Amino acid sequence: METVLNPSRPCSLLIIIVNYRTARLTIDCLRSLEHEVRSQPGTQVVVVDNASGDQSVDAIQAAITQHHWQDWVTLLPSSRNGGYAYGNNLAIRPTLRADNPPSYYLLLNPDTQVRPGALKALVDFMEQHPTVGIAGSSFENQEGQLWANAFRFPSVWSELDGGLRLGLVSKLLSKWVVTQPMTEQAQAVDWLPGASMMIRRQVFETIGLMDEGYFLYYEETDFCLQAKRAGWPCWYVPQSRVMHIAGQSTGVRSEDRAPKRLPQYVFDSRRRYFVKNHGWLYAALADLAWSIGYSLWSMRRVIQRKPNTDPPYLFLDSLRNSVFLKFGSY
Repeated sequence: METVLNPSRPCSLLIIIVNYRTARLTIDCLRSLEHEVRSQPGTQVVVVDNASGDQSVDAIQAAITQHHWQDWVTLLPSSRNGGYAYGNNLAIRPTLRADNPPSYYLLLNPDTQVRPGALKALVDFMEQHPTVGIAGSSFENQEGQLWANAFRFPSVWSELDGGLRLGLVSKLLSKWVVTQPMTEQAQAVDWLPGASMMIRRQVFETIGLMDEGYFLYYEETDFCLQAKRAGWPCWYVPQSRVMHIAGQSTGVRSEDRAPKRLPQYVFDSRRRYFVKNHGWLYAALADLAWSIGYSLWSMRRVIQRKPNTDPPYLFLDSLRNSVFLKFGSY
């Protein structure tokens, strides 16, 4: 584990890509990084394969060799799939013990491709704003259209809004709606998705690594909350552009396929986030608010004959995983 960094090259920026059965996308991501890495001195990349169990390791290693990326890319196979936080920590942990650890860490999804100048924009912003702990890119889809990527922390009010889905209520609760409208200017936000998130080394030194109690989802939300509580704010930097195809590793969120039943870890992560950060009573209120809102939405949907676009068994699974039925488990 101590050989994560290439000792022959100084490293000021370490990019971590966690792959799980998305070798082709990971290779495309590395290809998009090649020019950016070479134009941003001191940048190295670690690809963590989260025990894919397919041919990912062989395919990625073959691409590294074929394209002569060995001087800036290291492949780190994991013996088990411990989740997103676990995979990132696997690469980050040993570098923090190095004699000259990186100044910045960029968490980057395998289903992304960085646009020209994306790395420089984030590094420059962090250099110019030494009190900022976390900075994230703006995202675009494959057609180049921007989509919202900055958020407010979840709350009882956002859970009510998410379940109810009523325009008037959303306007009244606009200060608590999770998705936060972005402008073309850099701005402070509560949290950013880990698909392209740059973290100052001192943040890890202050609050520790990401919580591996989350398998997938909410781990970056939790991390940004811990950072904010420790005095390290999070900023959205639109000058850094990244193309992102959501849901390729999990299939939980995808625009080109019908929704499928949400996996258990989504509900476990949500419950962990609320209980860990706000306590059992608040988590119960959040569950209650979402359940009431969703029940009202379901009745309105039937009356208005609206299509059901939710994952199958959403209400049943949410109830089964609420703190009312899983008290003491998080």
